[in-house]
Amino acid sequence: MRFLAVFLTFAITSSVAQADRVTVFAAASLKNAMDEIGVAFEKKHAHSVVFNFAGSSQIARQVIAGAPADLLVTANTLWMDDVEKIGAINSESRFDLASNQLVLASTQEQTIRLDYESLQRTLSGGRVAMALVDAVPAGMYGKQALEHLGLWDALKPSIIQADNVRAALRFLTLGETPLAIVYRSDLISEPRAFVAAIFPKESHPAIRYPAALTKKGIASKAAVLFHAYLKSGDVQAILSRHGFLTIDGAKG
Repeated sequence: MRFLAVFLTFAITSSVAQADRVTVFAAASLKNAMDEIGVAFEKKHAHSVVFNFAGSSQIARQVIAGAPADLLVTANTLWMDDVEKIGAINSESRFDLASNQLVLASTQEQTIRLDYESLQRTLSGGRVAMALVDAVPAGMYGKQALEHLGLWDALKPSIIQADNVRAALRFLTLGETPLAIVYRSDLISEPRAFVAAIFPKESHPAIRYPAALTKKGIASKAAVLFHAYLKSGDVQAILSRHGFLTIDGAKG
């Protein structure tokens, strides 16, 4: 009996030692898809996944400051570039996970032309919600798109900025604003919001979600395994269901 107890203790200890936790810092717009990806990964492997979701600027700065992330996934290349420049990620592990579309969202099923008259008529004195235009990718893309269309200067007084794209969507769905500039994927699981217009792909840089292992993550077998899993067909199928585009099929 004593031998059996020792054996069971050893077996349990070994199992715990092999089951590692993967910590992923990811852009807020990926939340629903990444939550499902994490569950699917845990069903296949004896490891757990925890996520920290926030605006890309925030998670990038956290990793730069030494936060204990194993993987980083941002919503544009610029913030990943900044993290890579200081050597906080493993450059060889970097790849583009997915793409997206930038849209004008409304709580009504309607089509809105992307011109000043149509937007002012729809706003009727209200405001447009969008993510921080100087830091968060969705906000940066949104400002670039409005500038390209010659609308930024006219709409700037009506813009209300949020910490991240999901927060901008909440302004819309809570009735605080009649319009919001968000990603198409943000609307997949939100029945109260609809696509009113799609910004032309030439109006802003191509939307990319680069992923990479951090310097901490490259030493973790579980993190390396999750990184490889992100490249699988299973993950691409999940991302597609949540409104994301594959890189090969990216529309901007």
